[in-house]
Order: sequence, then C-alpha cells, then structure tokens
Amino acid sequence: MTVSPTQNPTCLAAGMLRRVHHVAFNVKDMHASRYFYGKILGLHELTGEEVPKTLKKLVEEGKVANFVTPGGTVIDLFWEPDLSPPDPDPKRAFTRANHLAFDIDPTLFDRAVEVLKQNQVAIARGPVTRPTGRGIYFSDPDGFLLEIRCNPED
Repeated sequence: MTVSPTQNPTCLAAGMLRRVHHVAFNVKDMHASRYFYGKILGLHELTGEEVPKTLKKLVEEGKVANFVTPGGTVIDLFWEPDLSPPDPDPKRAFTRANHLAFDIDPTLFDRAVEVLKQNQVAIARGPVTRPTGRGIYFSDPDGFLLEIRCNPED
C-alpha cells in the first residue's frame, strides 16, 4: 500500500523519488578524470547544448565536466585543485560513500577487466565471483572506489 503525501506529510511515499539524477565527485586533475570517465570507462561527455544551462558557464571555464551513463544517471566532476589526496592505504575509506557500481552485460565483463588492465588501472579487489554475480573494484584518479559488476550468467 502506497501512502500518499497527504496521508503522512512527514515522509515521502514509496515511488515519489523516481531515479538517481546525478552523482557529483570532486576531482583534483580534471584532465585525468575526464580521460578516465570518458575514454577508459566509455561514458558520454555532455557537450554543447547537452550541458545543463545551470552548468554551462562552469563547463566553459573548465571547472565542471558532465558524463552520462547509458541508464541516464549523470556524473558531474567538479574541479577542486586543492583537493586532499586519498589516503595512502587504499583499504581505508576517505569518505562516507563506499563505492559506485556500474552494471555490465555478463558477456562483456572479462573485456572490461582487460580494458582496466591495459590502461594500468590498479585493481583494488577482484575479479570476485559471488552468488549475485561477478565484480571488480578499482579507483578513479582521485581514489574514489568504483566497481564494474554483472549478474550471474544464465
């Protein structure tokens, strides 16, 4: 049973939040991060009229870059040249967020692992196989933990 906002104004009813609109990361080296998300991970960078009007000036100034996943989630990169480096111990989290996971077709998982290796992306853990599928963990240029994962093959 879905509760309407008029029935309980102190909470959002199930289904009111539609999807993740965007995820924003602070990055120290915009060039390295744009290359990583655009070339290595193959995400589409928003350019020209695709850039939200509210971010056009920041994009033009090189302070923001926007990428979109095939599922429509936008990843915003905000240039923070004074950003503290990640902890030298990659097992110690430097943020309250744990990781961001990208889903991939199971038949393409091994290819994704190979692309990471060819680009000398350090693998933090994996590939791992579990009942929920396979995954590999690695960090972006600023040390944020990412995962590429797939469901088990049928």
